[in-house]
Amino acid sequence: MEIEKLFCEVDDFCVIFEKKWQQEVLPSSERKRNKKFNLCLSEVMTIIIYFHQSSYRNFKDYYTKHVCNYFRKYFPNLVSYNRFVELKKSALIPLCWYLNLHRGQSTGINFIDSTSPNCV
Repeated sequence: MEIEKLFCEVDDFCVIFEKKWQQEVLPSSERKRNKKFNLCLSEVMTIIIYFHQSSYRNFKDYYTKHVCNYFRKYFPNLVSYNRFVELKKSALIPLCWYLNLHRGQSTGINFIDSTSPNCV
């Protein structure tokens, strides 16, 4: 899937998710720093999802070598790798919800293959 199409799907989901999340979350008396994110939730989720569709074995190489070099035109406010790792935490619940909504129909038969798709 190309990155623009993926981002549009994820962004549409995030608009609905964030609205529902704000309605459901309980208010907290705990004071938190409200540090501004340079990347929106849909951008963080898109980068994470696209990693799993890439051939990179670890996220740091993917982010520093691929995202920072080739995706800067799509994400002009890219942050450092360390800051992105901090932002990933905020995407956990919405990412799980998104992936759950997009999983395929279960047939009752599952396969796990540890070989690389390029290895034939």
